[in-house]
Amino acid sequence: MLVLGMKKFLLMILLLALPVLAYEVYFPNKYKFQNESDKLLFVVDFSNSMSAYLEHQTKVNQVKELMSGILPQISNDTKVGLRVYGHTCNIVAFNACRSSELVVPLGFNNSNKIAFELNKLRPRGMTPITYSLKQAVKKDLDGLEGIKHIILLTDGGENCDESPCDYAIELVKKRRDIKIDVIAYDVDDDDDLAQLKCTADVTGGYFSEPNTKAELFRSMEHMITPHKKVEAVILK
Repeated sequence: MLVLGMKKFLLMILLLALPVLAYEVYFPNKYKFQNESDKLLFVVDFSNSMSAYLEHQTKVNQVKELMSGILPQISNDTKVGLRVYGHTCNIVAFNACRSSELVVPLGFNNSNKIAFELNKLRPRGMTPITYSLKQAVKKDLDGLEGIKHIILLTDGGENCDESPCDYAIELVKKRRDIKIDVIAYDVDDDDDLAQLKCTADVTGGYFSEPNTKAELFRSMEHMITPHKKVEAVILK
């Protein structure tokens, strides 16, 4: 208990110290797009815990329903992609902590592809969040101009002996073109929440911790608002 308490204390000190570190924390209103196309990558949790029931429905089915409703709202001018993790069952921990895959590369009009791939997957493994973010930055978003936007949706914290917070801190020292929004769905561990909040805060992203299906839908709606289609209405 003493060790856990010390970890929480040190993490709180780190978060409080962020504004005075030798680099700037970048917020959404400071982003400047270099071209007309935004890039939006969903990183979605398919670890075993997503098969748990919440409000008489598995969390993974709630997420699939959420995505089927959200995807059509995203502008056709946005390149959208999907990476998932925890979707494979591996006995060896090393392999389980690298269970992360870009199932739909970024592209235009990808809504149907993403929905199709999501419906094929089921929760099976661990929660390699940091590894997935590293892969997203190094591979999925590599070579793209303008601002890159990651939306991470998870129902738990990192369990592969890495820190998404530490990675985010190192990332913003080198890159100023990536923000990470985080939806921590039904997460109740204080250390996990602190790590996930740090990941969003450091990169200038939004952080949300919904605990119900309705809150989950509202959180995602808020995060994709800049990417929604805008329709003009003429009042006569």
